[in-house]
Amino acid sequence: MRRLPALGFLLLAFSFTVAAQVKSPEPPAVKKPFAESLQAVVVTTPDWPTVKGTARLFERKTLRAKWTAVGDEFPIVVGRSGLGWAVESAPESAEEFKKEGDGKAPAGLFPLTFAFGSAPKPEQLGYPYTKLESSTECVDDAASTHYNKIVDRFKVGIFDWKSSEKMLAVGEEYALGVFVAYNSYPVRSGDGSCIFLHVWKDAETATSGCTAMERRNVERIVSWLDTARNPYLVQLPAAEYKKLRKKWNLPKLK
Repeated sequence: MRRLPALGFLLLAFSFTVAAQVKSPEPPAVKKPFAESLQAVVVTTPDWPTVKGTARLFERKTLRAKWTAVGDEFPIVVGRSGLGWAVESAPESAEEFKKEGDGKAPAGLFPLTFAFGSAPKPEQLGYPYTKLESSTECVDDAASTHYNKIVDRFKVGIFDWKSSEKMLAVGEEYALGVFVAYNSYPVRSGDGSCIFLHVWKDAETATSGCTAMERRNVERIVSWLDTARNPYLVQLPAAEYKKLRKKWNLPKLK
């Protein structure tokens, strides 16, 4: 067997060390509660199985101030099986919950932690942003230590998954998006993964569990989000929203 020169060994070891130390984009280690949010993307659907719904943007100046609408509402589509309760948000009466591969978008309250896209980060954008590369993947293998995380397969250090979404290859739908920190505090194996706000295929096509919309509305959201204001996605069927509005101090809908 041909021996690698000593310098070669050092360079190889250094490259692996650097690769292992590269930090992949992920939600903050500590989850700030919705009670401390000053920005909310509110998504409602007519009922649990319906895939079409409406999104609205709200903000407030202080935690004691009233929520005010930002711009007009716009149409969205959710998972092909509608909505399903997220364990972290569900009331005690909930009986069915979102799981990996069920085609449901999660219902509940979820931090919006960073944006991603196929283009370099816009200079004026102050929100965390990850540029997608050919090696960028979102891991949906529930047995992986990287489950429900976006990683660079060449920099992650430990490659232990058999299934993932090659994000750049998705094309226009992932040209711009936002990571929804569902099943992130903590990550529960098999509860669902890779949930985003992203560009829709069209107004009639549901997703596998994400919330999708026209590109101009994704752009609107990304340019508006501010990490310092602890932005959240609030996503519920209309009846549940009405039932929980006062308890959760949600924005009042028209």
